Amino acid sequence: MPVDERGLRRRALLAAGALALTGLMSAFAPRADAAGAGAEGAPVRLSAPTGPYAVGTTTRHLVDTARKDPWRLERGPREVMVSFWYPADRAEAHAGRPTAPHMEERAATHFGSSDGAGHRGYGVPAGAADWAGTRTHARVDAPAVRGGGPHPVVLYSAGLGDPRTWNTSLVEDLASRGYVVVTVDHTHDSSEVALPGGRLVPSVLPALAEQPGTDAAAVLRTAMKARVDDTRFVLDTLGGRVHRPVLPRGLADAMDLRHVGMVGHSAGGFTALEALHDDRRISAAVNMDGTMEYPGEGDVADRLGAAARDGVDRPFLLMGTDAEDSGEYGRQPSWKALWQHARGWRGNVTLTGSQHGSYTDASPLLPQLAQQRAVPWETVRRGIGTVPPQRATVATRAYVASFLDRFLRGTDDHLLDGPSARFPEMRYAR
Repeated sequence: MPVDERGLRRRALLAAGALALTGLMSAFAPRADAAGAGAEGAPVRLSAPTGPYAVGTTTRHLVDTARKDPWRLERGPREVMVSFWYPADRAEAHAGRPTAPHMEERAATHFGSSDGAGHRGYGVPAGAADWAGTRTHARVDAPAVRGGGPHPVVLYSAGLGDPRTWNTSLVEDLASRGYVVVTVDHTHDSSEVALPGGRLVPSVLPALAEQPGTDAAAVLRTAMKARVDDTRFVLDTLGGRVHRPVLPRGLADAMDLRHVGMVGHSAGGFTALEALHDDRRISAAVNMDGTMEYPGEGDVADRLGAAARDGVDRPFLLMGTDAEDSGEYGRQPSWKALWQHARGWRGNVTLTGSQHGSYTDASPLLPQLAQQRAVPWETVRRGIGTVPPQRATVATRAYVASFLDRFLRGTDDHLLDGPSARFPEMRYAR
């Protein structure tokens, strides 16, 4: 089967709809142009959050005893790891509490190995980056801020093959603005998931891609069902339908579960819209560059996800890139179908000069690795495009926050009303 290097390099286990067997394989193959392998550089830094609140974070292990793991049916119930990011009491947050790492040490080691998404998905040579040394701006287990709540809840789902940590720059910023954000690792899909008891569960997707006869559409359908089921299980848990996890002081009461939104990148964006379609507890959703169809032959209408096929009746925002198969909804068949079938507020913006990774931690981190000579600048351009990385981060934060403020809080800065002089690089589709 011939390999289309341009289309397959950028996605594979990162994009939702452009999955094909060759794509699954090629995105997890080592890159020939990687430079600087072997010498681990200095830790890179995430962009600082901009909101008025200090940020706390905590991680929990959740077990869905009502559901077998769809990837490993013989191994018992579904397990997921989630992290909470929330407005914290500033004085107590800084009273000797450690700053959280970007990734747990075992997860960081795998992410940066030859089998991890840092290398196979983003072109960073194995061992060239000190992923375990990167810190966030959040304090571990800090008490939630007193007063000003409860705060709207936002669920976050990463791209196919990406860990839940791979948009911490956006997530921390939302928490600093007064949201409680819950990031979800989709076990066996995410590049790696560190579970209790010293267990590290890597993604099954690379092995499936290399297996002769793998049905890429079936793989993606399994992944998407697992993701939506994970999302609904997390909401059940937060609402106490099964059990509610013990959380740092004040956090359980700080969550306003009457106002829930969801944000996702790539397959996570697909997940966000499918969950919006399936679960009325979710009031609004943001899809950052996630195709909403399954691969295969024949009419695209037969391959659409439920949200694109049926439409949704609650607000959504599509955030596209300048990649060939993204951008304005008219260029993206599943986005066009969703737009036509929707029965509520809808928005579509496109970041000029961007690529698929522009809406992730690739924007703040890959340029720093290039400055350290851990990756060539061409790897940065392929990952995040030509848009200035700082502008990509600022714009992503601003548009996601504006949307959530409008539909979860009822406050409107009018950024989404049309083109903005503040963000000339962001195109607005009517």
